[in-house]
Amino acid sequence: MSAQIYSPFERFNFSNNKCFLTGQPLNTEEEKIQVFPQWLMSRYNLEDQPFKLLDESMATYKDLKLPCTAAVNEQFLEPLEAEISAAFDAGYEAVKQLDDLKLFQWAGKLLYGIIFNEIQAGIKQQHAQGEEFNMSQAIIHKFNHLHLMLQSLNLPIEFDGFKPFSMVLFKVDNADDVFGYRDEINTLTFSLRIKDFGLIICLQDNGANASYHKEALEKIKDQTLHPIQFEEVNARFFYSAYLFNRLPEYNILPVNDTIYIEAMPLRGTSTKPLFDDWVNKIYGQVLENFWKNWGFLLLEIIKNPEEPMSFLFDADGKPISGQAIALAR
Repeated sequence: MSAQIYSPFERFNFSNNKCFLTGQPLNTEEEKIQVFPQWLMSRYNLEDQPFKLLDESMATYKDLKLPCTAAVNEQFLEPLEAEISAAFDAGYEAVKQLDDLKLFQWAGKLLYGIIFNEIQAGIKQQHAQGEEFNMSQAIIHKFNHLHLMLQSLNLPIEFDGFKPFSMVLFKVDNADDVFGYRDEINTLTFSLRIKDFGLIICLQDNGANASYHKEALEKIKDQTLHPIQFEEVNARFFYSAYLFNRLPEYNILPVNDTIYIEAMPLRGTSTKPLFDDWVNKIYGQVLENFWKNWGFLLLEIIKNPEEPMSFLFDADGKPISGQAIALAR
């Protein structure tokens, strides 16, 4: 029998009695995995740390779980976690050697796990108010495609001549035991800064954000960044992901035992650019948020509205060495 793609968004089934990845019924509602893997929570003492959901309610990291059959966990997820954990332990050089599809799957599973918990909380809240749960079609479209691509974990899925994501990895001179995690589920953007590296992934853009920042990335690609520099790259990616105005479309082509996913051209029939206009004042607000640890305020950041403050590049556009930055890490 050919492989079957599972789509929880067709019937909007987010109960705890079906495996999140395959839709198979669970033997018991206790068959669950942690959204933030146990090894990561243990390493950074995250279990009881607060985690704020979109409805402003608070959970802890260990509260976030996904229904998953023991077989799927053992066969597909545990080997992935073991490989990622070992690489993250070793640091930048080992992470650099990882297959970027595996990093995408790992980050995608984590982000989808948060989405799953957000949807469950939303359904519960709406039902308590006697209302139907509603979500925009554009968001459903993105989440559905992320879930489809996550099934490259357990199904013979091939991405035909493209990668569904942008990914950048930097060596970063982090303080010991730093845990810098950010996500934006509406744009499916993920960032992690730990050990001696920083990782940013836009999970559903077919590489558009990496292309958008290509010139800047070329200039800094082999540098060890100061944390404030990495957070500046982070701000640039999170803002451009917000400006990205396409919903990628795909053709799904089952051939023999393999499912090929082919990307439709992002330009489509629209003549407008892939990204809306960059507005320095809004970018400055994003940067202010990402630079909270260093206390820079918006007024300082956009003192010159044409050239927002930067720790990546000097006034001539040349890269600044991370070692030349005297700020705390």
